[in-house]
Amino acid sequence: MRFGILGPLRVGGGEATVTAGRDRVVLAMLLLRAGRVVAVEDLVDAVWEERPPATARAQLHSCVSRLRQRLATLGLAADAIATDPIGYGIRVDHTDLDAEVFARRVDAARAAVAAGQPAEARRHYREALGLWRGPALAGIPSRSVRRRAQALDEQRLAALEECVDVELRLRQAADLLDELTESVERHPLRERLRGQLMLALSAVGRQADALAVYREGRRIYAEELGIEPGAALQELHQRVLAGDLALAVPENRPAAPVRSLPRAISDFTGRQQTIARLVKEIHEDAARIQLIDGMAGSGKTTLAVQIATALADRYPDAHLFIDLHGHSERSPLTPAAAVATLLRQLGVPAERVPLDLDDRLALWRSELAGRRALVVLDNAADADQVAPLLPNGPDCLVLITSRRRLVGLDEGRPSSLPVLDADEAVELLGRVAGEERVAAEPGAAAEVVRRCGYLPLAIRLAGARLAHRPRWRVADLAERLASGRDPLAEFAAGERSVGRAFSLSYAQVSPTAQRVFRLLGLHPGVRFDNRVAAALAELPLPETQDVLDELVDAHLAEEAEPGRYRLHDLLREYARSLLDDPGHAAERTSATERLLDHHLHVAATISWTIESAGSRNMLVLPPPPRPDLVGASAAQGVAWFDENRAALTALVRLADAEGFPRHCWQLARACWRSQFDGGHLDELIETHTVGLRSAERVGDEAARAVMLNYLSSAYYRLARFPEAIRLMEVALEVRRRLGLRREVRSTLWNLGISYSAHGEHRRGKECFDAALALTMGGGPGELAELANLLNNITFALLNWGRYEEALRTGRLHLLLARAASDKRQLVNAVGHLGLVRHRMGDLGPARRLLRVALHLKRQVGNRYGEGEVLNEIGVMERNEGRPEQAAALHREALVAISEVGDRIGQCASRNLLARAILDQGDSSSALDLHRRVLADATRLGARYEQARALDGIARCLRETDPAAARSHWRRALALFRQVESPDRYEVERLLAELD
Repeated sequence: MRFGILGPLRVGGGEATVTAGRDRVVLAMLLLRAGRVVAVEDLVDAVWEERPPATARAQLHSCVSRLRQRLATLGLAADAIATDPIGYGIRVDHTDLDAEVFARRVDAARAAVAAGQPAEARRHYREALGLWRGPALAGIPSRSVRRRAQALDEQRLAALEECVDVELRLRQAADLLDELTESVERHPLRERLRGQLMLALSAVGRQADALAVYREGRRIYAEELGIEPGAALQELHQRVLAGDLALAVPENRPAAPVRSLPRAISDFTGRQQTIARLVKEIHEDAARIQLIDGMAGSGKTTLAVQIATALADRYPDAHLFIDLHGHSERSPLTPAAAVATLLRQLGVPAERVPLDLDDRLALWRSELAGRRALVVLDNAADADQVAPLLPNGPDCLVLITSRRRLVGLDEGRPSSLPVLDADEAVELLGRVAGEERVAAEPGAAAEVVRRCGYLPLAIRLAGARLAHRPRWRVADLAERLASGRDPLAEFAAGERSVGRAFSLSYAQVSPTAQRVFRLLGLHPGVRFDNRVAAALAELPLPETQDVLDELVDAHLAEEAEPGRYRLHDLLREYARSLLDDPGHAAERTSATERLLDHHLHVAATISWTIESAGSRNMLVLPPPPRPDLVGASAAQGVAWFDENRAALTALVRLADAEGFPRHCWQLARACWRSQFDGGHLDELIETHTVGLRSAERVGDEAARAVMLNYLSSAYYRLARFPEAIRLMEVALEVRRRLGLRREVRSTLWNLGISYSAHGEHRRGKECFDAALALTMGGGPGELAELANLLNNITFALLNWGRYEEALRTGRLHLLLARAASDKRQLVNAVGHLGLVRHRMGDLGPARRLLRVALHLKRQVGNRYGEGEVLNEIGVMERNEGRPEQAAALHREALVAISEVGDRIGQCASRNLLARAILDQGDSSSALDLHRRVLADATRLGARYEQARALDGIARCLRETDPAAARSHWRRALALFRQVESPDRYEVERLLAELD
């Protein structure tokens, strides 16, 4: 077997093959669900739990890549770990994974028991148990892994108990004593193991020891659980006391019980971990009251019936079930009516059922006294409805289901039922619609269950529609669900529908909670906080919190973490459908404006803390309607943007669709800095394109110019310079026509940056000079703008090779940044001065300046600037004969620059990394990397990085193929001359040497 999880993680025959902690967690999660896809979200939760970094997905991809490389060394195919739209899955043969072999051998053992072949059964059981090397996946602390591994450990104990039963019947008691003694010591609360040890001791004549085992167990149960041993163990104790030494495993032969449970559905799918956990709690912890709550359609009743059926043999005297109609079109049953029904189920004649409630309850408790009964109280309205129905006896199990959290009950262990995971959801769809049919279209099936929100009721209804339409493909259903029609209309069959189920929950909450729920349907994000809800509903924050608690208790909302909430996808659609009623039109419009106002003011407040004064002046907003809410949200700083990224993009679209053009373009602008610095360029393009369209629709030329200017920044960072220049030239023309002097200046210097980056330094310098002329005549309040402009001029002169001018400009930039108290510009000035001094050969000052700049850029979170400085320090290290340190710095720079999505910066980092690798003596790897950079830079039109890649290729070929090196240097020289780069002098020198 190549993989072992029945003990410490083992790969290829050894525990230490995969040593990296994150890689081990990822591999463990994949092996625990071998043959199925594990969602990216589940893997992220397993690795980082509550605190995943922003780069979690990228780091996860790196983990998978490393695992693929490691597994390839073991002879596994390259696609052993498969990528799926929703995650990753590992393909292993059933003989390659010890857990699969264990399960098959246990199945064979159970089949042998059923066929009356105990010796064969024992052989299979022992082979299965021999595969275990310790607790499943021992040494991996991830909570997700441990939770899943515990289910495997439980399977091992169950198999051991079954094996011991067989071996006791084969009269092998003496051989079992050591193993049973050790197992009972490890699992002192498992009554079945304790009973088996008592039987084995009795069989070899050690009745006194058997009685001591019982006494020890009774003491542990009393001290740790506060209960007596179960009925089966007590009965065995009596047999030992009576001297009944017949060696046989006790068999339950209960009298025919009262059976009122509904039939357990044959296609029950998923929830195995939940069932295992609840059964274990009931079995080991004597948790006699279980509260199962969840949103409408989550399968609470089905789960309760499944658990009740699994435990029925432990409660032989009665199996009772009653629907309390807490959330139905009927009025909830009163406790008096409910207890009367339960008494009749127990066989109490009608004439014996008292009229008085207290008398009925007394009779109910009397009837259950001494019985081992199982009672399912389904669909409870609230704690007051079920509290009187709880039996007093310790031998009864009560399962209560409700759409509300029954926080008012004094006892009971709560379990909130989530939706299914992705694999379980697809499996359920297959059970309903046809497994082969669903397996033939895995992508479409995954999309259908995603559109169903992984809600069991929705999946069953969608699957039923598919099952009754044999000509449909699964993809046809997926297209219907994605068509933009009312999605809730697709989840209906006869009187059963998701919308109807939701409406019953909605009707049970207060009018204020109903209003807040409706309005939350407007919020397009996955999560929202209590301040967003308060802004939407125009309520004080404390009152809003009370309402949200009510919605959470009713499972109309979920509290994902303290103060952070979300609506299930289908519940959000239901809330939106309520607002579509014409009677709510005015409510919808005013709430939409409040929602947009809140996010606009929070985004602007945070952005203004990280933007220059000149940039802030370009967007002036009125005072916020709720400064208390805005201030509290803005206190999160830039982390607020990370948390709300998807919602902010959707809100820009919402503003455009709902007719709020000012909010549309202003919100896009307020989000720009976060999107640009964070490298979220696709979002930047989308929001500013929508904002541009909205501004054009209402003829707001000034707003149009703002959107054009900032939209161009994304194309600049993507190295699409002609497109960026075109947009900025249109913005410049509009701003000149409108007489917007300050805006004209900012557009000119942005044009200068783009021309310079495109290698057109002279045109760039012309734009900078024009901007500088406007700045110098602008008065004493222009320090910040002047500092920003000088920053760009310094960088352009540096790339042009005009170092003396760059040094003078950079020093002036530093002075103005200090005078303006602009920390961001101060950091830029220090960094650029370090670059200039390095290029001029002043190595000591350059190193000091660059170290300071690196520290400051990390302080302010400027990842691109951090990468820029790391690259420069790396060049210094390489020039001083330390290529290994240089390579490490360039790799670190590549990570930082990749995070912000600057493609030319990535090319630059990889070119420099290749040079460092070449200096380490690995010309083959350096040549390969330079060639890949050349292809990327050519595609981007980045002539300077093309030239650097050609220069690098020539250096790699210099000794082995001088003619090819000469050809590459000539091409590089032509490009360096086009972009007016000082690098041309070095290439000219090398060509002269070679000639």
